[in-house]
Amino acid sequence: MPTRRDFLGLALLGGASFVFAQAAVAGPARLTLSDAEWRRRLTPAQFAILRTAATEPAFTSPLLHERRPGRFTCVGCGSALFSSRTKYDSGTGWPSFWAPIGRSVRTSRDASLGMIRTAVACARCEGHLGHVFDDGPKPTGQRYCINGLALAFTPGTA
Repeated sequence: MPTRRDFLGLALLGGASFVFAQAAVAGPARLTLSDAEWRRRLTPAQFAILRTAATEPAFTSPLLHERRPGRFTCVGCGSALFSSRTKYDSGTGWPSFWAPIGRSVRTSRDASLGMIRTAVACARCEGHLGHVFDDGPKPTGQRYCINGLALAFTPGTA
């Protein structure tokens, strides 16, 4: 017959499992830098996008036309964000993807510019990347509309 000690032990074991499981899905350690450190690391235009949620002009990013296999990474911290396999031409003027890699990005409500949108940020450094919309292609139906200046491209296996 189970005792109270048995139940307590199971409860503690379950709690420990939960803590370890949470750490496993949390991803890489956060990168937190001061504004001065970000300014040293990024160009002024990259800083404006990643740290103040600015937007680059449409059709200006060389990554808009990038067609090689590879990965698109965060220019701020190097985290892999999008695979070239999920990139498509949305016609909007910004690199677009139908899905991020794993839990590499986070989303939040953006009520700026008099409209409600969903902002997308790097999960590691919290740098602003762009926005996600529900008008993308299958299989997700999502369009991650991302500033090219927020990304770096590494050719190779996507």
